[in-house]
Order: sequence, then structure tokens, then C-alpha cells
Amino acid sequence: MNIVRVDHHNRKQIRDFLGLPARIYRGVPQWVPPLAMDERRRLDTRRYPYYRHSEAAFFLAYHGQIPVGRLAILDNRLHNEHNHEKTAFFYLFESENDPGIAEGLFSEAFSWTAARGLNRVFGPRGFTALDGYGLLVKGFERRPAFGLPYNPPYYPAFIESLGFQPEEDISSGYLSSGMKFPERISQLASTIQARRGLEIIRFSTRKELRRALKYLKELYNGVLATSNGGIPITDEEIRELSNQLLWFADPALIKIIMKDRHPVGFLLAYPDISKAFQESGGRLFPFGWLKLLLEVKRTDWININGAGLLPEYQGLGGTAILYHELFSSVNHNKQYKHAEIVQIGTGNLRMQREMENFGIDFYKAHRTYSRYLNID
Repeated sequence: MNIVRVDHHNRKQIRDFLGLPARIYRGVPQWVPPLAMDERRRLDTRRYPYYRHSEAAFFLAYHGQIPVGRLAILDNRLHNEHNHEKTAFFYLFESENDPGIAEGLFSEAFSWTAARGLNRVFGPRGFTALDGYGLLVKGFERRPAFGLPYNPPYYPAFIESLGFQPEEDISSGYLSSGMKFPERISQLASTIQARRGLEIIRFSTRKELRRALKYLKELYNGVLATSNGGIPITDEEIRELSNQLLWFADPALIKIIMKDRHPVGFLLAYPDISKAFQESGGRLFPFGWLKLLLEVKRTDWININGAGLLPEYQGLGGTAILYHELFSSVNHNKQYKHAEIVQIGTGNLRMQREMENFGIDFYKAHRTYSRYLNID
């Protein structure tokens, strides 16, 4: 086996890196290919916004000329500056069922990490706020929500054999449009909204939504102020995320909570288009874009992928407003019958328990891992 660091000017290595998952998951009906053009942009150090402030390295494992494993390792300087850490993220790990492949890839990643004076490796965690994170440890029989990781069941054992310790389990829950939302929570949400002078801004067109997306950076970074492990988002990155979101968004599913014309909270949801990605192989051309547009109109699933309030509006019934809007998102359009509430960490254990009491079934789990390095 040979481990090489991907040369960003070597087209064959880039093709091998990007094409490996299709080989690993051949015949796996649950796997959803990522959007090919977005995956390629991640390796473009000139155009991808992440590289304005941070670095990454990509490694490939070969048996002869055949790629059998891959790994990305990220030095996200914004994360380390914000959290006062020396942490690298591992991401995009894929491997055939051979622990030696994982050992070889991570050995190179550890050397790259230590050479930068970083003493901890954490992951899987990606480049942006919308990248799903963790290894799947529960729910292998289900198709992942759009953008969330899927992996074979043997990956966690590979990672743990390399000295990684479990860090956190992140759960995703199922919500049916037929579930009844507790009336007392609806009443509390209405009372708190009136008492605190809060207004829910809803959208009907993409043009309206584009104008409002400027609030997401302010809100996201504001919610981060009291959280551990968050990464501030830059202007370029919010534009990148906005462009990704807008072409398949249902504007009515994205909501901003305002106070005196200032944003104080948000709820981010969008139609699940995973089936179209499976049918198109993650490619937009020549006809993938048509499959995606049709799926936006016919899918009966939505993904709820973010909700938050600025710290001064948390508690005191503020979460009741988010819960109310969460349930109303599922029921606002007769097209939607199902929703997946994406990745709620154990740090929000209270929220998980409250949602379970509402009848939400947390049927999937992803797990993050960390390992400290000796860099004397």
C-alpha cells in the first residue's frame, strides 16, 4: 500500500479522491452521492473561501494503481483562534474494509498535524457550518438527510483502534406531519412572542429570502458567542452557503425572529432532495438539474438543519417559539409529510428530552472522536 498527498494540480489524483466513495458504496441503497461540483470546489485552493484563512491536506491510499482509501485533515485557524485550541479536524474519510488503510492514512495526517504545532485531532468535521459531522453509529438502514454523512458500520472500530476516544453523540430525529404539537407550548409561544415584542419573518420568494440571508451570518456568529467548539463564519462563506441553499430552498421553511427590526433568532429548513442525488449520481449535467428541480416539487420530506436564539433571548420561553415554528414548518404545505431534525448534540440533552416528550423519535446517531498527540 502506498499513501500519497494529493497534488491539487494532478487531475488523476483529484479524480481518484473524488471518485472513491462511489466504489466504496457500490450496491449500498442508502448512500447519497454529494453534489460533484461542490466536492471538486473543496479541493480548489484558489476559489474555495475556506482557504482564505485556513489550510487542509488530502491523502490517498493506493493498492497498486487502485485507490482504496482517502482522508482530509483541516487546520481551521478561525476555530482555533475562537476556541483557544490547537485542533485539527479529520474529514472525508473513506476506506475499504482493511484497518491497515486507516492506519496508513491517519499516520500521515498525524504527522501533518504535529508539524503545525497542533496537539489534537477531532472529527469527522468539515469545512463549513452546513457540513454534517460525526460517524454514523445508529440508523444504517435509513437514507441520510441531504448533506449528512453515511458510512459503513466498520468505520467506528477503525477510528477507535487508532487511539481516538468518543467525544459526543449527535442525534437526528423523525417528526411526522400527523404528530400533534402540545397546545400549551403553542400558547406559551404566542404569549412570549407578544410579551417580548418578537416578530416571525416569513418569506414567499427566493428574492425576498436572498435579501434576508445577510442576517444569517450575524445570527450564527451571535449564537456562537456562548457555545464551545463553534467556528465564526466569514462573509465569503455565508455567500457560498447562501448560493448553495437558494437554488433548492423553499422560502417558507426559513424563518427569522426579529426584535425591533434586529434579528435575534432563526430556523433553517429545506426540502430533502437526497433521492434526486441518488438518481443523478451527484451530477447536475446533462439532466441532473432537472431531476433536482422535480424532486424539490415532489419530495414529501424536509430537513430541519438549524435553529438558534441569541443568548439574551434563550430561556424564559424563547425555545417555545422555535418549537412552535419547527412544527408549523412541517405542516405549512400539504406536500410535506415527514421531517428530519438534523444533528442535536448531547449538549442539548434538555432539548432532546423535550422533543422526545413531543413524540419525536431520535432514530439516527453520529459520533465524533478526538485524540491528543505528543508534539514535544
